[in-house]
Amino acid sequence: MADVTDSTPLPASFETHPDRYVHLRLDVSGAVATIRLDVKEDQGLRPGYALKLNSYDLAVDIELADAVQRLRFEHPEVGCVVITSATDGVFCAGANIFMLGSSSHAFKVNFCKYTNETRFSIEDATANSGQVYLAALNGVASGGGYELPLACEEIYLIDDKRSAVALPEVPYLGVLPGTGGITRVTDKRRIRRDRSDVFLTLAEGIKGKRAVEWGLVDGVFPTSRFHAGIAERAATLAAGGHPERKGIPLGPLPVEVTPDRLHYPYVDVTFDPAARVATLTVTVPGDAADVPGDPSALGDRFFPLACFRQLEDALLRLRFHFPEIGLVMVETRGNKAAAAAIDALLTSRQDHWFVRETTYFIKRTLKRYDVTSKSFFAVVRPESCFVGTFAELLLGADRGYMQDIDGASVTLTAMNDGFYPMGNGLTRTASRFLNDAEHARKVAATRTPFGPSDASDAGLVTFAFDELDWDDELRLAMEERASLSPDALSGMEHNVRAAGPETMESKVFGRLSAWQNWIFQRPNAVGDRGALTLYGQPLQPQFDYRRC
Repeated sequence: MADVTDSTPLPASFETHPDRYVHLRLDVSGAVATIRLDVKEDQGLRPGYALKLNSYDLAVDIELADAVQRLRFEHPEVGCVVITSATDGVFCAGANIFMLGSSSHAFKVNFCKYTNETRFSIEDATANSGQVYLAALNGVASGGGYELPLACEEIYLIDDKRSAVALPEVPYLGVLPGTGGITRVTDKRRIRRDRSDVFLTLAEGIKGKRAVEWGLVDGVFPTSRFHAGIAERAATLAAGGHPERKGIPLGPLPVEVTPDRLHYPYVDVTFDPAARVATLTVTVPGDAADVPGDPSALGDRFFPLACFRQLEDALLRLRFHFPEIGLVMVETRGNKAAAAAIDALLTSRQDHWFVRETTYFIKRTLKRYDVTSKSFFAVVRPESCFVGTFAELLLGADRGYMQDIDGASVTLTAMNDGFYPMGNGLTRTASRFLNDAEHARKVAATRTPFGPSDASDAGLVTFAFDELDWDDELRLAMEERASLSPDALSGMEHNVRAAGPETMESKVFGRLSAWQNWIFQRPNAVGDRGALTLYGQPLQPQFDYRRC
């Protein structure tokens, strides 16, 4: 099957609001919130497929990601979130197969990545925000429709003799469950490997008491007791919620979009399509640290929240809207004292739900940065502001270039020492110095600025060049990177970035993404007679049975 590039329309924005939801219904009642899947068949991202049986495309998942985010900031009083279907008999049929079959390779990979990030944000909300997610499966949950419940803390299935949970991607489509299904079955729910093998090759799935016995769900309720049983369990998990927290509204992002630029108040992205290079600049204003006693009084104007909401949107646009851009030069500008003061506030006010929630959001945005399939080169100049939280952009870059001139510096704060772990569970400093834990601790504990020679000696930058060599060395590095195979670079970068301990998250974004990326291009899946290509047609797929 040919790669469909031009026929894959993309969302103009990754923002939405409950008032504009098409496919979800979000209801909040005291300490319990309910997200109901009510997917409109004829309102997918593009024509050519129907979103039957609550199957989803990117448009649906953008709404889900928005709901999860808004519950954390706008409804922090909620203690339990129930995800269910508005239609009895069907929970969710997963990612729409016809959408996937007709999408470009790049879109499929980025769609899976975005969906994975949404699933991890659900788990993060349960772990860190006291919002426990409960999946109430009032019908069949298949493929991605079961992967979504797997991200929830508890799963309950209706016992109506018909409804089952299933991950049928291997037998039906010749691909893998793309949003963490295998990993969560084995590493999170810890299903025995032999039972996992059966389940992952059993297209019809498993229902009722066997699903409970195998650990695929936490319990079943008969039809007559399902809604009451879910309500009782949700109330128990909510435990009264968090009435002391008063939420803040998340307003629309201010962004100006032109063919060669994305411009936000604190983030700017300019493009050089001919060179396949973008420059991403984050600016810290001098008044960033002007914060009242209650930071939530600023709402979404609180600088760290506003800045990283803009950065997140820019990263998503870079992934989906600018696939030809291979290298992103990362720069910072602004007031170093203000950046240090912001970090001091973040560190000292972790007892405040809003400050803590903002910190978790920054962490998630930096993780998006870590797994974005672009090369990132950070550039440190005298006017740069790689201080504390913003130094994470340097520590997470593939390379760091520093101008060897007075005024150029990098400063670490307490926020670099555990508040923003990577997917491997380590800080970016610890990940950087895997061979020397003592050096990592020493560097992370240093609070004085690192000048060019100190930053180079400490390993915080890759190269420090003087003024004579600076322009030529930077130009050569950019030209060399842009000349290399993007496929090889994506594979290389993700292997390098995934160094260190293996976690469920690192497996999903490293191992799973790499394999799915490969399988999505194999004839057994997307060839003229591939399983994904022929899905829904009265034809059998033809496989090349040679293992490789």
